[in-house]
Amino acid sequence: MSTMEQRIRAFMSAGPYAVVGASSNRDKYGNKVLRAYQQHGQEVYPINPRAEEIEGIKAYPSLAAVPVRLRGVSIITPPKITEQVVKEAAAAGATFVWMQPGAESDEAIRTAEDLGLEVIAGGPCYLVLAHYHE
Repeated sequence: MSTMEQRIRAFMSAGPYAVVGASSNRDKYGNKVLRAYQQHGQEVYPINPRAEEIEGIKAYPSLAAVPVRLRGVSIITPPKITEQVVKEAAAAGATFVWMQPGAESDEAIRTAEDLGLEVIAGGPCYLVLAHYHE
């Protein structure tokens, strides 16, 4: 098993999770990823500074506002925003960040690793793997 596979298994083994870039638009990946966590019974917190609720769950404006210590953070944002989000994830006590395809940048990956986060990036989308880890 590769290091990436091990990280993915470890990420998916336990929450709680946050989805940064969660969206109320069901056509957007930020909504689809959130729903995948819900469908698998995971404790998940949507992060969107412009929404009060997404898919029936209270939304939070930032990772710092979430009332529990997060273990994993799925990131669905433009790369420049991801670079800031990884700093917020580390400050919030997260162990893992999963940069969904298109959210990653070399700078974001480097920053996350420097902060001691386990990084999943440049690989599959959470949606592709969620149904394999029930």
